Amino acid sequence: MTPTIDAHQHYWDPARGDYDWLTPELTALYRPRGPADLAPLRERAGIARTVVVQAAPTLEETRYLLDMARDEPSIAGVVGWVPLLLPTAPALIDALAREPKFKGVRPMLQDLPDDAWIANPDLAPAIDALIAHDLAFDALIFTRHVDAIETFAARFPALRIVIDHGAKPPIRSGSGGAGWQAWADGITRLAALPRVYCKLSGLATEAAPGWTDATLQPYADHLLQSFGPARLMWGSDWPVLDLNGDYQQWHATAHRLLASLTEAGRNAVFGGNAASFYRL
Repeated sequence: MTPTIDAHQHYWDPARGDYDWLTPELTALYRPRGPADLAPLRERAGIARTVVVQAAPTLEETRYLLDMARDEPSIAGVVGWVPLLLPTAPALIDALAREPKFKGVRPMLQDLPDDAWIANPDLAPAIDALIAHDLAFDALIFTRHVDAIETFAARFPALRIVIDHGAKPPIRSGSGGAGWQAWADGITRLAALPRVYCKLSGLATEAAPGWTDATLQPYADHLLQSFGPARLMWGSDWPVLDLNGDYQQWHATAHRLLASLTEAGRNAVFGGNAASFYRL
């Protein structure tokens, strides 16, 4: 039976103190979130396991998530953070790779001042270590990062890369303007890279309040047309999702958005692709 997997969610405890973006003003999010909080939501949606993704740019948070994962069977894998430009990065990756549930890394590219940071050739030792350990790379990007990701992917053709949140399309401004076209063209370019996958996640957060299936349909259609059901994976982005939606709503919406798929295609997007991509 094909596993049902949420390919992108977070756990955190604000008291740990390293989530710079997670402030008390984000009242819907500013409290501890752990497996017990997600369990009833994913069980209602029929989701067996999840991939937990870093939310703070620290090794301490990565170890916090791995400690949690050891005793939590619903966590299939952890995507952590590593200081990729430091000389110690390859040794850190070697050590983390000994953890069975460590499956990849994510630098928070959207927050870095240099949009071309990921194209820096000095990243090679760390990325070579990821490839040697068969680990994956999550790219948290906007349209403006596409050029750098193309350079990065061409430099490391053996690396598995997944674009988080569909590269955060400008949904609030609608699908008829220049923002849409730049995003759509960027997605087409990224999908032309054979080892680049994409997450159908985060769309609700990019939409205005009161979004509907029709709001998100053009974006889901373009992602599906570009990447196909073999390179697209569903993720909740919970609990960030709570800013503009909820788990059951987004899960049901995603199924409707992908209603054209065969059963095999749905099984791939809602679990099989994540299992294969992250080596779960």
